[in-house]
Amino acid sequence: MKKFFAMLIAAMMILSAFAALAENGTLTMCTNAQFPPYEFYGDDGETIVGIDADIARAICEKLGYELEIKDIDFDACIPGVNTHKYDFAAAGMTVTDERKEQVQFTDTYATGIQVIIVPEDSEYESIDDIVADKGSVKIGVQQATTGDLYSTWDYEDEGLGTVDRFKSGGAAVASLQAGKEDCVMIDSEPAKNFVAQNEGLKILEAPYTTEDYAMAFAKDSEVYEAFNAALAELIEDGTVQAIIDQYIPAEAAE
Repeated sequence: MKKFFAMLIAAMMILSAFAALAENGTLTMCTNAQFPPYEFYGDDGETIVGIDADIARAICEKLGYELEIKDIDFDACIPGVNTHKYDFAAAGMTVTDERKEQVQFTDTYATGIQVIIVPEDSEYESIDDIVADKGSVKIGVQQATTGDLYSTWDYEDEGLGTVDRFKSGGAAVASLQAGKEDCVMIDSEPAKNFVAQNEGLKILEAPYTTEDYAMAFAKDSEVYEAFNAALAELIEDGTVQAIIDQYIPAEAAE
């Protein structure tokens, strides 16, 4: 019975939000399509696919919208949403208190884990081991991601190392391969892709931290309520999990 009423309330929220909208059209999502399996270019080299992209398409289809996806720098996503250049951002974006001050987040639909990539022959088991051995650490990150935030707070601000910021995770990994970084801090699923595609790298066994993913809207967004209610329904009926499982098979997530 509780499940029935929850679904009924969600449906009413969608209808109520629709009443406030003039007409359906196209919603524009901004992302950084260098973050597999959450967003990346498909086999045709033009279509952006992945967990975030597919969930956004499912929501837009449910609401009767077309979806347009724009590939931009990650650190331009929140400013772009807040200036209404884009309707929302979906970019493997972690919910943080700092970001909550700037945008409103949808319900969480996936969990991310920050991990550390090091050279395959590295004997270090953590970033702290690198600091203990070398006195400081050089960490490569994708600019404005939570990997950037954590490494800045925990190491650069504490005088324990330096953070090199790149436009993409791939560029950070390339810098590591070139011997310019001691490690790269990044989300676990993109990390698996980078390690699989580049020889001589590995992921440290112990995760750095765990975090929640959500999509970001301007705080005055007119479509937010309908969008989030539709997301809640797709989580409830298993559609979201099915999309995640398509890109991250259950056995690979264990």
